[in-house]
Amino acid sequence: MKTRHFLLALLTSATLIATGQAAAQQQQRPIRLVVPYAAGGPIDVTARMLAERVKDTLGTVIIDNKPGAGGNIGADIVAKAAPDGLTIGIAATATHAVNPWLYSKMPFNAASDFAPITQMVRVPNVLVMNAETAQRLKINTVADLVRYAKANPAKLNYGSGGNGSAGHLAGELFKKQAGIFALHIPYNGGNPAQLALLSGQVDFNFDNLATAAPNIRSGKLKAIAVTTLQRSSAMPDVPPVADTLKGFSIDTWWGLVAPAGTPHDVVVKLNQAFVAALNAPETKTRFATLLAEPVASSPEQFDAFMKSELFKYEAVVKATGARVD
Repeated sequence: MKTRHFLLALLTSATLIATGQAAAQQQQRPIRLVVPYAAGGPIDVTARMLAERVKDTLGTVIIDNKPGAGGNIGADIVAKAAPDGLTIGIAATATHAVNPWLYSKMPFNAASDFAPITQMVRVPNVLVMNAETAQRLKINTVADLVRYAKANPAKLNYGSGGNGSAGHLAGELFKKQAGIFALHIPYNGGNPAQLALLSGQVDFNFDNLATAAPNIRSGKLKAIAVTTLQRSSAMPDVPPVADTLKGFSIDTWWGLVAPAGTPHDVVVKLNQAFVAALNAPETKTRFATLLAEPVASSPEQFDAFMKSELFKYEAVVKATGARVD
């Protein structure tokens, strides 16, 4: 009898040890953070910054770049991953607000296949003109641009990085709210579009502030307005478009999501770690070099924000007529 009790105790002890070892191994497994864009860009850089800052609370976070199809390939990997908190990913303006209306077929449902963790970043876009063109046409403000466009119908054009790009959508929203017409000229990427503006081939662009900033500071481009509701700390002297066109808001953002079905306590743990990293003074300083503003939020706030963006871009994309099949 004593032998039996001894064996049972030994078996119980061995089971507890094995369970503890399994739990420890589970905790030691690295978190995979899927970035649906190529390495080296602003989204990738900010993801790597945060991965470094959360390693003391979450352990190792490995960045896995999965670019392609406007971000859809990487986002789909996250949507179809096991909901265990070990695979998370980046949700961005394109993947979770624009692409669902731009692509005729989507591999995932942006509204239901993800568990929001927190927003990470907001980067303003900026309405810019060739400085010489702005001086010649006497355009210094949004009101000046709208006034000129109405007085000179069909004379203005604007460039973008392509049909369905952020610059294209911003331009169409601007035209709609201002009640003006300007011919859209798509280029094969943001850099060619900016070169076209610098050479005077187009009259204005909506460009990423980080991309446009060097030419704004050199005086080659004139910043008319930023596209965020409030002024940007990077260029506080540049007013928002919304000062003239009420409610105008179309900026670039990205954040963190997990697969739908990830346990709430796991999402909360991830949120707390990444929010702390986003709120750290060092993070704000490093993000400022990219002209990016950290935006920490609760899962519920990020969920509501993404749904509002998805709703907003439906009308904007449909107005452009842009489609990717």
